Amino acid sequence: MNLYVGNLSWTMTEDDLRNLFEQYGTVNSLKIVKDRETGRSKGFGFVEMENDSEAQNALSSLYDKEILGRKIVINEAQERPAKSGGGGGGFKKRSFGGGGGGYNKGGGGGYRDRDRGGYNKRDYNSEY
Repeated sequence: MNLYVGNLSWTMTEDDLRNLFEQYGTVNSLKIVKDRETGRSKGFGFVEMENDSEAQNALSSLYDKEILGRKIVINEAQERPAKSGGGGGGFKKRSFGGGGGGYNKGGGGGYRDRDRGGYNKRDYNSEY
């Protein structure tokens, strides 16, 4: 069973986390999530335990317990939703296809106001 552990102390190490959970059973793996740039803990992590009943025991025993000055939160980890690409396609005058767009970059594609054929003094005949 994979457990999410949140509200961790910034000073908690992976060894500290392992020692905490090994009291309840075998820990297969664990990870404290860290900021890529600073290397500082983001205050949460994941613990994978071999046995579901041991994991449930750890969850119920440690939930909302104060560890290193902070009340930790433990839940069964949820599967991460698949990242979807952005929008795509669309129509733009004189070029086929649109922008792709990517995750967290907005839609992409579509067409701009002046390409709709409406009259705008600034754009009139500017493309011809």
